[in-house]
Amino acid sequence: MEQLLGYAANYGFPMVISMYLLIRIETKLEKLAVSIQDLSNTLTALKQ
Repeated sequence: MEQLLGYAANYGFPMVISMYLLIRIETKLEKLAVSIQDLSNTLTALKQ
């Protein structure tokens, strides 16, 4: 039990920070994907 609490104390904070950053990056990646798709659609429309 003490070893488990030690792991939570040592790795808990980095895990929380990592999850927070991953969630933030995920939303930005989704916006980037939408922007790339819009750019692709615009370029396709300009070619026609």
